Amino acid sequence: MDEVAGTILTGEEFEPTRGRVVIDDGQIEAIEETTTDSQQIVLPAFVNAHTHLGDSVAKEAAVGMGLEEAVVPPNSRKHRRLAAADREELVTAMRRTLQFMHQTGTISALDFREFGVDGATALREASNGLAIDPFILGSDEIAVLDVADGFGASGANDDDFTEERAAARKHGKPFAIHAGEPNPSDIHPALDLDPAWLVHMVHAQQDHLDRVTEQSVPIVVCPRANNVLDVGKANIRQLLDHTTVALGTDNVMLNQPSMFREMEYTAKHFDVTDHEVLRMATTAGAEIAGLDCGVIEPGRRAALVVLDGDSHNLTGTENPVSAVVRRATALDVETVLG
Repeated sequence: MDEVAGTILTGEEFEPTRGRVVIDDGQIEAIEETTTDSQQIVLPAFVNAHTHLGDSVAKEAAVGMGLEEAVVPPNSRKHRRLAAADREELVTAMRRTLQFMHQTGTISALDFREFGVDGATALREASNGLAIDPFILGSDEIAVLDVADGFGASGANDDDFTEERAAARKHGKPFAIHAGEPNPSDIHPALDLDPAWLVHMVHAQQDHLDRVTEQSVPIVVCPRANNVLDVGKANIRQLLDHTTVALGTDNVMLNQPSMFREMEYTAKHFDVTDHEVLRMATTAGAEIAGLDCGVIEPGRRAALVVLDGDSHNLTGTENPVSAVVRRATALDVETVLG
């Protein structure tokens, strides 16, 4: 058995507990309160609930551009760059981004992967042998469901995804879709598809939220990407009052996929508590994808981030949850387990 000691953020409330986590064969065997000299802070590993890892071939390629010019298919800067990339370049770029994400505490990413079967298998290849396991939402063709973990649709105004939704249901895999990013016009059509979750919902109105509650549809928000693309600011407080909300970093082209940066930005610019933000970055993303992580409790997967609580940055911390959400950086990470 192995163990990690320090201040442990336990359960869904992230209760700071001085003691140790006992780990057996990758599972949390026990959480024991005990005296310890360790200054480590132990928290659940992050689940980045929305990424576009293919964008790793085009970092900062859309500086100063709006939504349509930057990322909307098929003629945006992003899609032209993806189409021009050869497979080796794409796989290498995505692999290096995955390695960076793991270094910064992320154990899984729910990725909308472009270009059908070829795109999904390229991401599988990129993650081969790594400690981070992407949850791949394929696109473009129904056959992608044979190799991906689910289907990720661009938006209900872009195409009719009725067949893809039915195929995902037949395969027993989730169907997720972007909605309400540039405007609210695609939200009701997206909800008509009975998605497993929606992404963005920047322009959600009360009638949309009523349906979200009625249908129990989780939402993934990407605050920094929405800011960069100048599409508006989601009312995260209102979203949280209606459903489960998870946190994602969105396009690698636009922002580095660091959950530390996304949490800090969200905590300081929205009407949310630090506990809510940490849940959005861990538990919520794991829940919507059915992953066994995101909470530190016995019987769960030991997917953990261990921070140096005595680093130059974190020493003197009085509130470990707030320190993780608002202050911690990649430099404070000692190890990522799981």
